[in-house]
Amino acid sequence: MKKIILIIILAVIIIGIVFFFTSKMTENTIKSENPQVKLTTTKGEIILELYPEQAPITVENFLNYVKEGAYENTVFHRVIKDFMIQGGGFTTNGNQKQTKPPIKLESNNGLKNELGTIAMARTNVPDSATNQFFINTKENTFLNYAPRNPGYAVFGKVTQGMDIVKQIEASQTTVKNQMPDWPVEDVLITKAEVL
Repeated sequence: MKKIILIIILAVIIIGIVFFFTSKMTENTIKSENPQVKLTTTKGEIILELYPEQAPITVENFLNYVKEGAYENTVFHRVIKDFMIQGGGFTTNGNQKQTKPPIKLESNNGLKNELGTIAMARTNVPDSATNQFFINTKENTFLNYAPRNPGYAVFGKVTQGMDIVKQIEASQTTVKNQMPDWPVEDVLITKAEVL
């Protein structure tokens, strides 16, 4: 009888320990989940997974623009086949959206400009990225950080909707609002939201 009671007590203790560690693991998994952003475009939806561990400044900057609705009714204004699609900074009439101050370049973070990754656009000045971003439509190794090449900061990737990205990439382009590579038929971001 004593053995049975001991076995029951041990079983309860083991179950308790297993439950405790399982719940802790689940809690940690939830906490470490990367932010997800959905871009609703006139071609369809694109889901992005962001990497705050590797690019904390860039991810925070992008999420702030998303949360403020700054990307709504902006266009993909620069679309180049076998390269990338760029958006986030202009309205259909070519007006540039108001931006926050530029951020520090986080290109030396181990992430590469591979197919389906999202990175910040910038000028020739390394620390000049504001609201514009681009999605790589092929592996663009020349955009990666290297000695004497500041590169472009990757901060996430497309997890759903790469077919939509490819549709946008296939858009016929023209010179519009004094800018080359602008799609003949505007492709708008109608909504950007954190999931």
